[in-house]
Amino acid sequence: MSEIQLPEGWVWKKLGDEFKIATGTTPSKNDQANYGRDIPFVKPPELVQKSVFKSKDYLSNSGAVKARILPENSVLVSCIGNLGKIGINRVPVAFNQQINAILVNKYHCPEWVFYYCQSSDFRNKLEAVSSATTIPIVNKSKFEGITIPLPPLPVQLQIVAKIEELFSELDAGVKELQTALSRLKTYRQAVLHHYLNNPDWERVKLGDVCLIQRGKSKHRPRNDKRLFGGNYPFIQTGEVREANGGVINKFTQTYSDFGLQQSRLWPKGTMCLTIAANIGETAFLGFDACFPDSVVGVIANQDLVDLHYINHFIMSYKAYLDATAPATAQKNINVEILDRIRNCLGGPLETACKHVG
Repeated sequence: MSEIQLPEGWVWKKLGDEFKIATGTTPSKNDQANYGRDIPFVKPPELVQKSVFKSKDYLSNSGAVKARILPENSVLVSCIGNLGKIGINRVPVAFNQQINAILVNKYHCPEWVFYYCQSSDFRNKLEAVSSATTIPIVNKSKFEGITIPLPPLPVQLQIVAKIEELFSELDAGVKELQTALSRLKTYRQAVLHHYLNNPDWERVKLGDVCLIQRGKSKHRPRNDKRLFGGNYPFIQTGEVREANGGVINKFTQTYSDFGLQQSRLWPKGTMCLTIAANIGETAFLGFDACFPDSVVGVIANQDLVDLHYINHFIMSYKAYLDATAPATAQKNINVEILDRIRNCLGGPLETACKHVG
């Protein structure tokens, strides 16, 4: 691969020529004495941003003797499977064989190496030397042959300082956007609540103007392969959430005829309301589809109410529905909980007060 022309004073160097490269190892798990709370033991999932302190596993001091210990400020690169996950250790750590580590010497800035290893140029080189197997692998010798641009140390430090200044500005901008989105969400809820709550309107139960039923997925286990792979779209809570009050127009899973027998095919236009995990998310089916009992289907009596009006009304109480859900491992609300909230609502309709079927 031809390299681009570098500024004066910069050079291309192979990693193995400029730095010591180390591949990790895993002490035997059969010997529990190897594991304790002394030395962080890093694996690719823990390579997050600029630190690897949140290791799930630790080695004992005796186990660390059997492993490879990295000095602080080394750059760790995942080289098996998910190529190119990067981290810098701020304390000495041990690491497994899925990681190649660059021990940055005193002549270079660790953050320079870290940021370059996050670049698309480095990732492309990593992929180019990976083995053409089901799981991509970059062994130590190929890793050592990857080239990296190296300016003089003072220039490295200047560039790193500018990168981190800009990243700090980006982080501040992201925080401001998140605050603005949170305020917009609150404002949206307030607008919906204001215009959908008129004390002069007649109050009726939602169940009197709509058919409300939970989805069905009776068969156990739920992951039985016989259930899937047919012609019937199978929608789940994540797809309802992704549609965000609009129309569900794509799906990733289908039911077979066997799957359909233990479920139900809901018609296009049905409003879906999630009652587990993501509470109170709504969307409309863009096609006939099945869904599990973590989703409620709502079909309006068109002579009495518009289903899009119902959608906005439920959206106005999404925060209340979420707060009402029991604080279990996975939040969920059932029909009884929905029944109990009817006296809390002021508006033309009361939400989900009657369960049919």
